[in-house]
Amino acid sequence: MAVRVILVGQGLVATHFAVGIERIKRGELEPYGVPLAKYQLVYDIKDIELVGSYDVDEEKVGKTVYEVAKKAVGDILPVPETLKSITVRRGIHLGSLRGLPFKAKGLEDELGSVRAAIEALVEEWKKLQPDVVMIVATTEPAKPFHKVEDLVKAVERDDRDRLSASHAYAYAAYLYAKDTGRSVALVNVIPSPLARDDAIVKLYEEAKSIVLGDDGATGATPLTADLLEHLAERNRYVHSIAQFNIGGNTDFLALTIPERNKMKEETKSSIVKDILGYDAPHFIKPTGYLEPLGDKKFVSMHIWWKTFNGLEDELVVNMRINDSPALAGLLVDLARIGKTLTERGIYGTAYEVNAFYMKDPGPRGSKNMSRIRAYYALIDYLKKTGIIRA
Repeated sequence: MAVRVILVGQGLVATHFAVGIERIKRGELEPYGVPLAKYQLVYDIKDIELVGSYDVDEEKVGKTVYEVAKKAVGDILPVPETLKSITVRRGIHLGSLRGLPFKAKGLEDELGSVRAAIEALVEEWKKLQPDVVMIVATTEPAKPFHKVEDLVKAVERDDRDRLSASHAYAYAAYLYAKDTGRSVALVNVIPSPLARDDAIVKLYEEAKSIVLGDDGATGATPLTADLLEHLAERNRYVHSIAQFNIGGNTDFLALTIPERNKMKEETKSSIVKDILGYDAPHFIKPTGYLEPLGDKKFVSMHIWWKTFNGLEDELVVNMRINDSPALAGLLVDLARIGKTLTERGIYGTAYEVNAFYMKDPGPRGSKNMSRIRAYYALIDYLKKTGIIRA
């Protein structure tokens, strides 16, 4: 049995995922950073098989994942030669890299329309036969549709201002599942609202498929959520929260563009009211780009609260976190969970999974919770559905 995976966006996250999976298969790497590694799931980590990769950066399209990985991480990690068998294909752009210092070209530019690009993807995927499509591209501006007819109209009218690349990929995966009768799991770990978009969830229910998202939670946000839970349980009144991140990778560069930064800010800030029950004053968002930091971002956090007898306490945390590997470790679980959910007849989306792995969990209107609570709820859910074997 295999879990056949396509990666959308062959950046650092996708590269760490691909390299890490192959190194685990070779027995040279322990699966630290994979939350469910100690549990026996229906699918083992070694069952994951990378079958396709997509990007729009002209520096990557046409190269093998091995070549991309050697350039990106070859100076710090051994890159398995098995990745030479996967070539990065041209994907859909729709302005996802606009304003960034990359030469980008999408399938829609080559073929003349978004519809033609989506149809081309569907035909390729019929040959690749993915079980899971993972969107790990750079943060892009995106708005939900909520109505299926509005999404379909945007595709038919070639409305490139309204459509995001992530929505185009989501629609392509839906058509692939519908045309082949083969269920697919779409995993969205960028802020684009897919699992929170009623239109996407409805389409995936129809196609007996599932979308998991949105925006993978890896570093400061899960820690902030658990600290706020600690304070809420002890009835301490939070005066303010400051949390910021500075990094030097492509996503942090993209977040210097205000409309992209707003996407990330919205998903990060959703934890405060959901956990505390009130909207404490807060500043929670990526703050800047500093190239020398590379992928190891700097995180700083300050929380100020009132305790018994009216006295006040403060917490200050400073961290350096390897940004992309942290998210890649979550993908190892999400690929296996996604495929098994569809095999269990669970379609649309799955809040119990999203609540642990995502910053802004779908479906629309769902609340955030501390990650410690979400973790144990996830374990219970996966045991009940038979995804974790007793």
